[in-house]
Amino acid sequence: MERPPNLAAAIDAAAQALVGVLDSAASRHQMAVSPTQLRVLSLISGRPETNVNGLAELLDVVPSSASRLCDRLEATGLLRRVPDPRDRREVRLVPTAAAETLLRELQERRHRAVQAVLDRMPGRTQHELLLALLAFERAATTVPAEEAVVRTA
Repeated sequence: MERPPNLAAAIDAAAQALVGVLDSAASRHQMAVSPTQLRVLSLISGRPETNVNGLAELLDVVPSSASRLCDRLEATGLLRRVPDPRDRREVRLVPTAAAETLLRELQERRHRAVQAVLDRMPGRTQHELLLALLAFERAATTVPAEEAVVRTA
């Protein structure tokens, strides 16, 4: 079966629509933090070893900018800087319980918004979408054989 010529464009349009649904779910509820601050909280929530330099790399910004972002999050009670138990000279960034609650609530709002869109689709189409998304994820995260050979050389 040949790939339709507009498949990449259709995926791009669907991704934009999804981002719109997710953004709308976040903006409808007066968020106390900016999208950038939410991104920082999400990044450090999933990476317990993150320090300011590591955050700066993840955000592709200079460390002083990352530090100022952390200052603002710390001032609002969403972030703590704690000494690394293995090396007291290192300072780790840790989301507070309030930040974890905020992220969980945001995720729940986003899931409800996506579910509302899915509910407008026929069940069979939802199932086909699930299979396609799982296949897409596998393809996107699997290293092609020719790349694996180059990486090991």
